Amino acid sequence: MSVSKHLHFIGICGTAMGSTAVALRSLGYTISGSDEKVYPPMSDVLRDAGITLTEGYTAENLPPSADLYVVGNAISRGNEELETLLERKLPYVSMAELLKTEVIQGKRSFVVSGTHGKTTTSTMLAWIFEHAGREPGFMIGGVPENFTSGARFNHSDLFVIEGDEYDTAYFDKRSKFLHYLPECVVVNNIEFDHADIFADLDAILLSFQRLLNSVPRNGLVLLNGDDKNCLSLKSYSPVKTVGLGETCSERILITRASPDGTAFEINGVPFSVPMIGEFNVRNAAMCICAARHAGLSDDEIRAALETFKGIRRRQQVRGVAGGITIMDDFGHHPTALRETLRGLRQKYPGQRLWAVFEPRSNTSRRNVLQNELIEALKEADGSVIASVANPEKVTAAERLDPEFVALSVSSAGRACFHEPDTNAIVARLKAETRPGDVIVIFSNGGFDGIHGKLLSALS
Repeated sequence: MSVSKHLHFIGICGTAMGSTAVALRSLGYTISGSDEKVYPPMSDVLRDAGITLTEGYTAENLPPSADLYVVGNAISRGNEELETLLERKLPYVSMAELLKTEVIQGKRSFVVSGTHGKTTTSTMLAWIFEHAGREPGFMIGGVPENFTSGARFNHSDLFVIEGDEYDTAYFDKRSKFLHYLPECVVVNNIEFDHADIFADLDAILLSFQRLLNSVPRNGLVLLNGDDKNCLSLKSYSPVKTVGLGETCSERILITRASPDGTAFEINGVPFSVPMIGEFNVRNAAMCICAARHAGLSDDEIRAALETFKGIRRRQQVRGVAGGITIMDDFGHHPTALRETLRGLRQKYPGQRLWAVFEPRSNTSRRNVLQNELIEALKEADGSVIASVANPEKVTAAERLDPEFVALSVSSAGRACFHEPDTNAIVARLKAETRPGDVIVIFSNGGFDGIHGKLLSALS
C-alpha cells in the first residue's frame, strides 16, 4: 500500500491505536479517526501529529475518501459508525491485521509474548537494537523511558512487537499475536489470565501453540525453561530454553543483587542490568538470546543493558512524603505482585513494604485467582485492598471478595485492610505507615488519583 493512502481509525484514542496512528502518520499516511472519549494526553498527541479527530461514533464520521477503515478492539456491534461501515460495504481490518500487512510483512519480526514481562522485555530488546545502531521499528504497549513514544515504524529490517494474547477484534477472536509473522518468539511465561475471553489454561496454551506454529524453520523460539506450561508447547523451529534450572540450554546464574541492579551470567558469560528482581534478570536473558539471534555481539548487548531506563508505571517512584516512598506499578496479576514485592526487598532492604491493590482488570475482578492473590499480598509487611472496580461486570458468584482476602492475609500475620474508596485507603495508610516505609500502588488504571492524594496527605 502506498503511503499516500488514507486510513480511518474507529476507536483511535486507545493507547495502541493512537500510537499506531501517529507512527503511520509519520510515514506519510493520511490519518483520521473517532472515539467516544477524546481527551488529553492522547488527543493532544494525535492532533499534534496532524490527525483529524472526531468525538463520538456517528455515520457522518466515516470519510468517503478513506482507502481502509481500522476497527479497534473495543468496538462492538451496535456502534453506529461500525454499523454504517458494514452497510456501506467499506473495506475494514483490525489493528493487528493492519500491522501485519502495512508494517511487519517482509521484516525480521521479534514477538515478545507471555503473561508477564512483555512490555519490559520488548522495550529492552528494542533498546538493545537501538543502542547498537540498528534503528529498529517497534510497537510497545507502554511508555518506554528510552524512547519518545511507544511505536516507531521505519525501513529497518528489524521489528520488535509486544505480542498480546488478548483477542483481535469483534470479528476476529484469535489472539493479536497470531498476526505478527514472527521470526523469533519469546515466551516469558504462561499462566491463566484474561478470564473474560479464555475459558481455562488449555485455551490459552492452544493460542500460544498456534503462535509457535507460525515461526519459520530459520527462526527461533525462546521458552522459559523453568515454566512447565511453556515447556508443554511443541515447536517446528529451533528452540532454546532460558532459565535458572540445570536443564535449561541457556542457564542463568545470578551473581550479585544490590539496590541498584543485578549481575548475572548466561552459561558463564557475564551481564548486568540496572534493575531489581529475578523477573527482570529473566527478561534480560530473553533479550540477550534474541539479540544474539539478530547478529549482535555480547559487547553490544552488554553496553545497551547498562543504559536501559525501564518503563513508566513499572516500579516508578512517584514521590517521597514524610519520609515515605510512594511507588506506582501496573501489576494486576498475583504473580506480578509477588515478583515485584520480592524485587523491592532487594532495592529497599530492611524497610517496610506496603502493597495497595485495586482489583480492576477483567481477571482480578474475579475470584478465579483469589487464593493466589492472598499468597502474593503476604509478601508485603502490610497491605490494603480496594473494592472491586465496576463490580456489576461480574456476577456475585464469580466476584473477588476483598474482605475475605484481607482477613485471610491478616490471619497469616501480615496486616491487611479492605477499604471502600481511595479516601479511606489514604486515611488508613496515614495512620499505619511511618518514615522509611515504601508504599507500592498496584493498578492498571488511574485509581482515582491515589498517588497524588497519598503524597499530599503524608506530607
